[in-house]
Amino acid sequence: MAGHVSGAPNPLGREVTAVEDLPATAAETSAERPWPLRLLSAKMKDYIDRMSAVWIEGQIIELNHRGRASYLTLRDTDVEMSLPVQVWRNVLDACETPLEPGSRVVVQVKADFWAKTGRLSMRAGAIRAVGLGELLARIELLRRQLGQEGLFDPDRKQSLPFLPERIGLITGRNSDAEKDVIRNARLRWPAVEFDVRHTAVQGADAVPQITRALAELDADPAVDVIVIARGGGSLEDLLPFSNETLVRAAAQTATPLVSAIGHENDRPILDEVADLRASTPTDAAKRIVPDMAQEIAGIRQSRAALERAVTLFIDGELRRLAEVRSRPALAAPATQLDERERLVADLRDRSARAASTRLDAGAREIAHLRAQVIALSPQKTLERGYAVVTADDGRILRDADEARPGEGIGVRLARGRLTATITDTGNPDTGEPGTTTTTQEQ
Repeated sequence: MAGHVSGAPNPLGREVTAVEDLPATAAETSAERPWPLRLLSAKMKDYIDRMSAVWIEGQIIELNHRGRASYLTLRDTDVEMSLPVQVWRNVLDACETPLEPGSRVVVQVKADFWAKTGRLSMRAGAIRAVGLGELLARIELLRRQLGQEGLFDPDRKQSLPFLPERIGLITGRNSDAEKDVIRNARLRWPAVEFDVRHTAVQGADAVPQITRALAELDADPAVDVIVIARGGGSLEDLLPFSNETLVRAAAQTATPLVSAIGHENDRPILDEVADLRASTPTDAAKRIVPDMAQEIAGIRQSRAALERAVTLFIDGELRRLAEVRSRPALAAPATQLDERERLVADLRDRSARAASTRLDAGAREIAHLRAQVIALSPQKTLERGYAVVTADDGRILRDADEARPGEGIGVRLARGRLTATITDTGNPDTGEPGTTTTTQEQ
């Protein structure tokens, strides 16, 4: 083992190792070759001392004065995260605006590590309250940015249901805003139901609580519309309703959203992205549910108007029906029917006579044509003593020269058929008959 830092043994009975024999980095340490605590503390202090000072923004939630030093706790304006900061009285006195819990500030802090006790603290080198003008400038910058992204476009806004059965209400506990919304809504429509979520409506806890409640109500299919309500307040009190995280969460809700923040002249960014902006919580109640008395009066007026219209229509139709019934065709309808009946009977008789006459003429014409056909038929010619002579191949012989002696011929008579063999041919013009040998066929 190398030389010692000192010759005294440590509590474990081992002598202190020289610094040059220790691992150079934390990654090289092991159970057999550890760093002494003083070395880790020295390295941590050296590293932290090299860190630059940084400006941070937050809200003071706690402020204690202890002699020359004061201790304040800063909380992030958007999430639940806090940091204790030590500030000397002279730094605190240099701040132009008196600070108190709830103030929004920017602080220049520098980390400080007390090696002897291993305690890390943040010390303030300068502190400045965030003024009203700066807050307004930040809000307007965010308003322009969100407007350019289209979050305020009218096409994105949803229509509120005519008669919501269940309303989700996000507001402060036991607040006047809650009472105004519920009382006025039930005065207008007693059957309406509410799902109330109590949250902080100002301060560092407001944004995460309202955002969480908004997500829960939006996920509930029984909720028809969501109202975020709060009474009036200073600009600082209404800052959560211009917070980018809350505004973007409101823009993504699928349930119609109503913003009822402050009074008529209060215009947080949430008003721009909501589907409906109400000037006050009372105005929100009047705009999300109809007035039952007005609706009943409207129904009565509509019913009376409908009854008048139906009565006028029926009276007009009765007059027109009376006019139609007074016409001759309807006053004595049998007259026209009798006339039509006589006309139909006459036409039927004429049609029967014409058909009979036409059938008789057709029958006579057919008989005449039949007689002509029969008289001119080959059968009648054969009955008069003529015959049809055909050769063996079926040809009809019209000239004796077409046949030769010894050939067979067929003779078609009026009744029956003869088969003959030609023995001789003659010329009828010379009066010399020919001879045949005949065989009779039935």
